[in-house]
Amino acid sequence: MKDFLRMMRQYVAPYKAYLFGGLVFNVLSAVLNVFSFVSIIPMLQLLFGIDKQRYEFIPWDAAGMGMKDILINNLYFYTTQLMEVWGASATLLAIGGFLAFATLLKTSCYFASVAMMVPLRTGIVRDIRSAVYRKITSLPLSFFSDERKGDIIARMSGDVGEVENSITGSLEMIVKNPILIICYFGVLIYMSWELTLFTVIVLPLLGTAMGKIGRRLKQRSLEAQDKWSETMSQLEETLGGMRIIKAFTAEQRMRQRFNSIIDDYRHISGRVATRQASAHPVSEFLGTCLIVLVLWYGGTLIFSDSSPIDAPTFIFYMVILYSIIQPLKDLSKASYAIPKGMASMQRINRILDAPNPITEPDEPKTIGSLEHEITFRDVHFSYVSGETSFPVLHGVDLTVRKGQTIAIVGQSGSGKSTLVDLVPRYHDVTSGSILIDGTDVRTLRLSDLRSLIGNVNQEAILFNDSFYHNIAFGVPEPQTPEEERLLRQRVEEAARIANAHDFIMASEHGYDTFVGDRGCRLSGGQRQRISIARAILKNPDILILDEATSALDTESERLVQEALENLMRQRTTIAIAHRLSTIRHADEIIVLHEGRVVERGTHEHLLALNGYYKRLNDMQTL
Repeated sequence: MKDFLRMMRQYVAPYKAYLFGGLVFNVLSAVLNVFSFVSIIPMLQLLFGIDKQRYEFIPWDAAGMGMKDILINNLYFYTTQLMEVWGASATLLAIGGFLAFATLLKTSCYFASVAMMVPLRTGIVRDIRSAVYRKITSLPLSFFSDERKGDIIARMSGDVGEVENSITGSLEMIVKNPILIICYFGVLIYMSWELTLFTVIVLPLLGTAMGKIGRRLKQRSLEAQDKWSETMSQLEETLGGMRIIKAFTAEQRMRQRFNSIIDDYRHISGRVATRQASAHPVSEFLGTCLIVLVLWYGGTLIFSDSSPIDAPTFIFYMVILYSIIQPLKDLSKASYAIPKGMASMQRINRILDAPNPITEPDEPKTIGSLEHEITFRDVHFSYVSGETSFPVLHGVDLTVRKGQTIAIVGQSGSGKSTLVDLVPRYHDVTSGSILIDGTDVRTLRLSDLRSLIGNVNQEAILFNDSFYHNIAFGVPEPQTPEEERLLRQRVEEAARIANAHDFIMASEHGYDTFVGDRGCRLSGGQRQRISIARAILKNPDILILDEATSALDTESERLVQEALENLMRQRTTIAIAHRLSTIRHADEIIVLHEGRVVERGTHEHLLALNGYYKRLNDMQTL
């Protein structure tokens, strides 16, 4: 219930105007529904001769009588007059017309109430999806190392869809049916408080059984959604690793693994569907039990000598009581659907409530450009998974002056990529600090900090868009045709520097050619050159190259390396390299081993030391 109320406050509040409108029209619908019952039955009693009393017109301002008594008496009077003048058949037709008109008003109000709820339902789902996506894009990289992408996709698609079907689909029931039940109960209390008291005593006993089933449904729904996440994760892994699956002829193994998961999902979801399907028959049975009990108790009262209710009134009472059954059944459906949806909402909240250690400072400092140096001061860093900590960097001290090129080398797992990821705050240092011109990066606004930095990573990440938009990614959209023309010139210039212009122009539509999912239409070297062009266009003060040329062939590597060297003369560069030949001319080479700086100096100096760097160089030479 707490999670449900939280969702209502967070997502329903912006649409309270629609909710209020729905409430108003539902009240009108309920009142018109009760009025049609109250007015038509006494008239039919007169029409068919059940009521033999002779009625006289009473002035509307008659003293000593209530307006309700005057209204009922005069309605009976007009009905008898109509029968005397036009006959029973015409009177029946007139009553039917009145009933049709009242039904038209009632259904119009009902339609208006449903129409008012549509923007609320669709808006809530839109807001949840937007909140999840916004949260995903704000979370640090460490979050995604602990979560499966398929599971995140399942929460965004399947779980949000379940919230839409189960919770927002039940909002109309939650809004409409309590109003109907209150109106009907008001009429029942007015007609016979003894019978209504008996009904109120019996009703909670019947509702308790349904509550137990609903709680079990929520638990099963949570298990089903977890299995659905495993299914999506398996699919995502299969699509991403299709080349390896085929290379190792592991298709049958993957099929068996997938079939095992979907069999578990089928079993659990089948139990959920069966339990949910029991909502209607259970509510139908319990409603019938309620009617039988009230019928027995009411009949006992009528058969007694001092009955507080007569037979015609009791029949009308039963009609109204039976009218409550459908709203109660709708509420029972909601009581089943909402726990099922809240199980999905709990999984969504695992993303929305995930802590983000990379926070914006309360009073951020501003920095426009790199003027002097980047300083790593006694930097320690550990990855944390649950309660386990994995140390990666141990007391790294390093100064990178403006315009310098610093190369970082070492074996795989030595902490090279982690060290450079600390500069744009993809992670925060465990202890120590990283300073830009004496200002701790944790005191800067993230957008200001990352605008200073350009990245070219070992894995060239492209989007399923054109060459032009991939290179211009992150650049503000042009607002005028002239800005568009200038941006295209800059994109082409960046592509030429990155040695990408020729193969782009050789494609079908030039710079407007789509590169495919993750650049699947391009070779590894082409993808990397597009990534380099993207960094060149950004024109950052600080350039981070993480194995930027590792995917290039020998000729392209030479051409791109020359372009990068020209680019690096104008800015501060931190380059990670396995190929030592690409960083020979770096101003300083930092050798990392198991998270510690073991050697530092120029290429010639490190060779003369005859240490760890020399062994790396000799192995690559061989």
